[in-house]
Amino acid sequence: MQEILYREIPTPNTDAVCHWLQQQWQPETGLRIVTPHGIRLQLSENTSAEVTKIPENELSIFVWSLQRTTYLKVFCWEQPTQKQKRICQQLLSAIETAFPPQYPSLPEIDLSQANIFESLAPYYPKTVHFFREMPKGEFDLQRVYWWEKRWRESSANPQEPKQVILIKETTSNNVPTYDLIYIGGALGVIHAAVMARLGYRVLLIERLAFGRMNREWNISRSEFQCLIDLGLFNRDEFEQVIAREYKDGYSKFFDGNNPPHLKSPVLHTPTVLNIAINSEKFLQLCGEKLRQAGGEIWDETEFIQAEIEPQQVTVSLAHMSTGEAKQVTGRLLVDAMGTASPIAWQLNGKRAFDSVCPTVGAVVSGFKPGVWDSEYGDVLNSHGDISKGRQLIWELFPAEEDELTIYLFHYHQVHRDNPGSLLEMYEDFFTILPEYRRCNMDELIWKKPTFGYIPGHFSTSKSDRKISYNRLLSIGDAASLQSPLIFTGFGSLVRNLARLTHLLDTALKHDLLKADDLELIRAYQSNVAVTWLFSKGMMVPTGKTLPPQRVNSMLNTFFGLLADEPKEVADTFIKDKTDWMTFTRLAIKAARKNPALLIWILEMAGYKDMIRWLGSYADFTLDGLKNALFSPWFRSWLKDAQPWLLKRYPSLWLRLLSFSYSLR
Repeated sequence: MQEILYREIPTPNTDAVCHWLQQQWQPETGLRIVTPHGIRLQLSENTSAEVTKIPENELSIFVWSLQRTTYLKVFCWEQPTQKQKRICQQLLSAIETAFPPQYPSLPEIDLSQANIFESLAPYYPKTVHFFREMPKGEFDLQRVYWWEKRWRESSANPQEPKQVILIKETTSNNVPTYDLIYIGGALGVIHAAVMARLGYRVLLIERLAFGRMNREWNISRSEFQCLIDLGLFNRDEFEQVIAREYKDGYSKFFDGNNPPHLKSPVLHTPTVLNIAINSEKFLQLCGEKLRQAGGEIWDETEFIQAEIEPQQVTVSLAHMSTGEAKQVTGRLLVDAMGTASPIAWQLNGKRAFDSVCPTVGAVVSGFKPGVWDSEYGDVLNSHGDISKGRQLIWELFPAEEDELTIYLFHYHQVHRDNPGSLLEMYEDFFTILPEYRRCNMDELIWKKPTFGYIPGHFSTSKSDRKISYNRLLSIGDAASLQSPLIFTGFGSLVRNLARLTHLLDTALKHDLLKADDLELIRAYQSNVAVTWLFSKGMMVPTGKTLPPQRVNSMLNTFFGLLADEPKEVADTFIKDKTDWMTFTRLAIKAARKNPALLIWILEMAGYKDMIRWLGSYADFTLDGLKNALFSPWFRSWLKDAQPWLLKRYPSLWLRLLSFSYSLR
């Protein structure tokens, strides 16, 4: 038997596809024989009973369900004939007409008429069922709906961002109340606490009750060391916020439909994301340290707008419960609002982000021993091929006590007609979790949901994304500060916290708070920027249909190479520490192993993005040369020059200090 055709049909109603195949599809020739899951199509002119014993001129067509969608395959007995290939092409055209791609819209609901459960139950029954079992399920489901609604509105109107930053040419004579005003209490409180401990007057604004998170965080011990080195935590406190530490993490992608040379072994990364942080305990401890250093936290307070004056920034706020309006002044406004930041959208207009990962999941317990081993995690895992225009990827990390944190996400093109749906993903999550990990869904204990939109920006240089304005700086996800492959803003912020802190401290001490100076306070890494092509290769462009196994083939190509390398190569690559030589060597090996890879990437990315990526690679190459030329001597020279250079030319010092950090 030989496979002629493999195609996904983007509908969860597999029975409808099977019925269409058996009753409605009209092949141009052949005798249709109904089978339990499809048909046999005999192409011989002779339709006698004797022919049924000779399968050489026969097609076997069948469908099955996986990942809440439908797949179809066509097999022939030996080498396919031209007639059989023509029948397959006719079948493809008929499928595209009968089952076109469907991009779900968000239902309009009125919570004054019914609660969120009743409003969404007709559209997402499993999601409503399992959110009802969570302690704060109604509130959290409202948050999911709010996030998706806001993201869709932003995606639909990329050229009309809300104007929340206003410019005033004159300034008042009042002394600003604070040095730093942070908007966003998740990633914001980490940086705010560090800056408060340096003696700055800090105010943190949080829209929700402070410490409430809709994501969990994972990191490694070596990366968390940055927070210890900065004095924010000591080792005992670090141990207290560790929810769980696993023995090993795996990355494995489904390869059942890949050719033998594109199947890959499991990639073991025992020191990648192996520390599960108790995010709420971590945030509360950061909040305590912020207050102990004299900082303040205003939670349940929403950012409205900011007026930037020459000597200060005035921030307008509103209390969520009472609606009370407030105003506060500071020397610098720090945007840490994450993906939904209206400031990020205003600064970057229609090109706020190039990609996004709609991510859903939950913290659960109650799994049966022997089925899930809480000593091990999945860093990246797929259990099937492309589903409804998405390559679904799982993450699983041990959490506190007997809990597990499970995520389902996909890399997604930002598109106004297809922005990506959290609610649709949740319906997938609750439907296909038993396919990924054997379980009885009703026996699990659902602790809380984890969800969000994780943005991505395809940088080609240090200056192609705006993260600042006069007296305004973006950090974390609002600055699209994350690896395109693995980490969210938490991991990237922690790894670069010393860099951001040192540079911002210098800028504040010397009042270097104009946009040109603040643009230097970014954690851009050319070795991270060059990897955006990997995330591009995991997206199915809106309106395109790819072979279902395509993304898994690409992932298995590269992760198979990493599995064959020494462990430290995969560790440094996934932790954004790879150098130019290692990256280039691996890219060449991947092209040799799978020559079609370059054609596939070109098909998925297009010529424009390939040219953009070449710019990223050129920047990476230039940085590699600068590292080779300057690293041996520049840092020691800069340290010796600090006493006179900082005093006479603080702006030049800030630029040279930023350059020094870029060499690392």
